[in-house]
Amino acid sequence: MKKLNFLFLSFITFGSFAFFSCSESKQTQKVDDIESSQKEQQQEDKKTILFFGNSLTAGYGIDQEDAFAGLVQKQIDSLNLNYKVINGGLSGETTAGGLSRLDWFLEDQPDIFILELGGNDGLRGIQLSETKSNLNAIIDKVREKYPQTKIILAGMQIPPNMGQEYTKEFQEIYPAVAKEKNVTLIPFLLEGVAGNPDLNLPDGIHPTEEGHQIVFETVWPFIQSIID
Repeated sequence: MKKLNFLFLSFITFGSFAFFSCSESKQTQKVDDIESSQKEQQQEDKKTILFFGNSLTAGYGIDQEDAFAGLVQKQIDSLNLNYKVINGGLSGETTAGGLSRLDWFLEDQPDIFILELGGNDGLRGIQLSETKSNLNAIIDKVREKYPQTKIILAGMQIPPNMGQEYTKEFQEIYPAVAKEKNVTLIPFLLEGVAGNPDLNLPDGIHPTEEGHQIVFETVWPFIQSIID
C-alpha cells in the first residue's frame, strides 16, 4: 500500500512538474513571439534608405556590412535614427539592367533613394546617350510613384580606356542629369579612392574595407543633410 501511495505521489509530482514546465515553456514562447512581433513592427515603421547600384554598392569582394551602404546603417544605428538601409546593389549591373529591375524595389516607398549606376556602362563603352536616358528614366520612375522620395545621384568617372573624349563626356552625364532632374549630386563617389592601389582590391576597381570607409565619409554628409 505504501509502495502504491509512493508511486501515486511520484506520478502527481512528475505530472505537476511537467504541467508547470509546459506552461512555463508556452509562456516563454509567447513572450518571445510578442518581442519578435514588436521588433518586426519597429522595423516596418522605420523610414527606408535604398541604395540602388552595382558591385560598388553591393560591396564586391568584402562583407556587405563593411561596404559603404552597410556603414551608413551602422552610423544610423549609432545615432539611433529611425531609418533602415536596403542594399539594392548587383554586381555587373548597367543602367539598362537597373531600369528593368527597379519596379521590384519600388513595391515599398524609399524615403531616400541613392542611385549609383553607370560605371559598367562606361567600362563597356555603351553609348552615352543611352546611359543618360536610362538614368533619367530611373529617376522619373521613382518620382512618378513616390513624389516625396529624396533622390541622390552618385557621380562616376572611368579610366581613359575608351578615349579622352568619351571619358570626359561620360563624366559630364552626372551633373547634367542632376541639374535637369533637380536631384542632389555626389560629384564623384570614389573621390580619394579611385586609382589608389592601397584602397582597392587587386582588380583596381573595387574598394577595400578601408576604401569603403572613405566612400562612406563621402556619401554620409549628403544623407545626413536630408535626414536633418
